[in-house]
Amino acid sequence: MILVLSGHTFKYETESLCKMFFSCQRFQIEYEAGDLSRDEMIFTRMKRGKTHTLFYAFVRGKGRTCSKSIQVENPAAQEKNECERLLGLCVHGALSQFVGCSTKWGILTGIRPVKRIHEYWEQGKSDEEIKTVLERDYLVSPQKAELCLQTARVQTPLLKCTQPKSFSLYISIPYCPSRCSYCSFVSHSITNRSALKLVPSYVEHLCREIAYTGKLAASLGLRLESVYWGGGTPTTLEPEQLAQILSAVEQNFDLSTLREYTVEAGRPDTITEEKLLVLKNAGVGRISINPQTFQDAVLEEIGRRHTAQMAVEKYELARRVGFDCINMDLIAGLPKDSLEGFCRTVDRAVSLGPENITVHTLSVKRSSSLFQSDGLPQNLKDNPAGEMVDYAQNTLMNAGYAPYYLYRQKNTLENLENVGYAKPGTEGLYNVYIMEEVHTILAVGASGVTKLVNPKNGLIDRVFNYKFPYEYIDHFDVMIDRKRKVAEFYEQQF
Repeated sequence: MILVLSGHTFKYETESLCKMFFSCQRFQIEYEAGDLSRDEMIFTRMKRGKTHTLFYAFVRGKGRTCSKSIQVENPAAQEKNECERLLGLCVHGALSQFVGCSTKWGILTGIRPVKRIHEYWEQGKSDEEIKTVLERDYLVSPQKAELCLQTARVQTPLLKCTQPKSFSLYISIPYCPSRCSYCSFVSHSITNRSALKLVPSYVEHLCREIAYTGKLAASLGLRLESVYWGGGTPTTLEPEQLAQILSAVEQNFDLSTLREYTVEAGRPDTITEEKLLVLKNAGVGRISINPQTFQDAVLEEIGRRHTAQMAVEKYELARRVGFDCINMDLIAGLPKDSLEGFCRTVDRAVSLGPENITVHTLSVKRSSSLFQSDGLPQNLKDNPAGEMVDYAQNTLMNAGYAPYYLYRQKNTLENLENVGYAKPGTEGLYNVYIMEEVHTILAVGASGVTKLVNPKNGLIDRVFNYKFPYEYIDHFDVMIDRKRKVAEFYEQQF
């Protein structure tokens, strides 16, 4: 579809809004009006006159046209952010008419809406004032506005504990037993011989990077608060390999200030008692065991090589080993799932009683096998993801869980969100820190992204590792050299 930007340069914001209504759609961007009679197009314009500024949008397709315009006096349209907001209202209005429904997040396009709540509080706004701004000025639904406020309230005491030179360590293990149909991460199936062959070398290089990063953190006087292993699925590795990495962390980082140590065990088909004992004996306190769904037909459809019963059995095994803080991930909107099936999944998870339950809404990423360049497949368009998410929220909160972190992704069904729920006192610190961008995350491993944060002025910088294990190994010295940027950041900022 053609997207025309006339008289403005709000490309990212305008395109993001359009993708809320046309998931997975590719847009051809034009900056001149051109032929406005074309059969399918979205036209947006900002035009400043002598006394007033006009904001206008129309969408044409399927033989009809819908439009929305707003005109304000020039002094009210001086700020860039306000111009962006007013144009967004026009785009949202035209698209809502065209598709016959609105979006629960209105014109908010950012992935971190809760961060906005903290900023409003710093400005002295009350909760009622914040709700008014979100609902009136950004068209956010009352339900989502309240969800943001509830999440921010839980986060506030957690955020106050972090210090200017606090940081977290992220360890990337880009391997899985198989690739799920919705997956967009840089992960490799361990059944692939070439991928399997690289694992020992990958672990060796990862331990070298851990050693380098530990020395760097110590030289800068940084304070480690949380360690998080993600991927991929870290427990795809053998027990000896897990122990090797755990030992590298212990030998190269000061763990005396550590408040949280998390490993995503993730896939039940990778979990064994021996692996769990290795993690537990090394001081890991939190793990994830992620069924995604308790419907076997849905698991088969998405390419998971385990059953719902296996997820239950591995959860019970982790309890016997001694883990007292376990997260379960669930996904709303999976192919072949139904509202009734998802409700049973949520109810089953609640009955097991994990400390955290994270509810994701299916996001169809370009690198996943579900993606279609001409839009969502019909079976996903018809998926009642909104009802699923609402059921999960109501059920979990009634069961004593509270939302503690929230983020949004592109190409998500019904433009919905991902929410982590926790029983009081069991919130995952790393999840809050990375979502609200309040302190530095030093990342090691393939596809790791170090995020450098100065909490005093909000300045953020990034250092990227190579994505694929073979690149990570082949260009290891180049990648290590990039980490000099970490020292430069702290020397300049502190």
